[in-house]
Amino acid sequence: MNTAGDVGDQLVGAFQNPGLLLGIPLALAGAVFMSLGAQYQHRGVEKVERLSGSDGASGLSMGQMRSLLTRPSWIVGTLMLVLAVICQLAALVQAPLIVVQPLGAIALVITTLLNARISGHSPTRQSITAIACCVGGIFLFVFFAAIFATEKKVTDTGLFTILAVLLVVIIILGACWLILRHRMRALFYVIGAGVLYGFVATLAKVVIKRVQAGNFEWITVVCVIALIAAAAAGAYFVQTAYSSGPPDLVIAGLTVVDPLIAVLIGMVVLGEAAAAPPWVLVIFAVAGAIAVWGVVGLARFHPQVLSDSQELGIRRGSNRDSTEKDQ
Repeated sequence: MNTAGDVGDQLVGAFQNPGLLLGIPLALAGAVFMSLGAQYQHRGVEKVERLSGSDGASGLSMGQMRSLLTRPSWIVGTLMLVLAVICQLAALVQAPLIVVQPLGAIALVITTLLNARISGHSPTRQSITAIACCVGGIFLFVFFAAIFATEKKVTDTGLFTILAVLLVVIIILGACWLILRHRMRALFYVIGAGVLYGFVATLAKVVIKRVQAGNFEWITVVCVIALIAAAAAGAYFVQTAYSSGPPDLVIAGLTVVDPLIAVLIGMVVLGEAAAAPPWVLVIFAVAGAIAVWGVVGLARFHPQVLSDSQELGIRRGSNRDSTEKDQ
């Protein structure tokens, strides 16, 4: 059996698919809006912290959340993120979840360049390596996902499984926040938001498909409620992460953890990787591990993290690492 030839044939066929040809550009446009939105929202959160005289690293207060609604930069950032969501949903309509969802990783590159210019913290060699691992791992995954991904109809049993797992995740994250929030820092909030948004993307895909099929019954309504709850909790985690970490670290977590969770659901529950041979599943696992390693590495070696001496809950790089900056 000629594996290379089969992959070539699959690749040609995949990119003759009009859904992919439209879905991928929409996902990339969403990534651009996401990176701009993250930068503006981060600016708004920093301004609210300065005006309130209170650090929101252990969780933004309700007063600070209300103040965000009056900050022009935060409002602009929110509008950008709304456009990102619209592009993402449009992409999900056109192409399989496990293809378009990981493409948000391009937002990490854009956000890193923007943040370096605005904050004056030039990326270090280690942080550039970490970003390359994030983006490289995700795009390796997307390449093979585009070849082998197939869309399946979501059964009620599969949908119940997704909702049950989401409920457990919300309970665990909520308990951690209530008990340990004064010791949690950006990495916890980033990972928590990424996990929740992974479920949001999956539920959005399900709801869109059911509405298109005219199948809007009570379980679809439950999906919409769960989607809104997960999105609201994820949004709170993101805003808190902005107060304790740079925007490109937040985007790194979201663009890696979010698609990995969505992809796992797509593969295990929705069966979108059913046509993939075993060796492709191994590549998926390796690519995911590389991307996650990149997020942890960025949390350790990000120059702004080291400069501000922020506690992210994991071991950071040395001072020597922080001085090795690209000129």
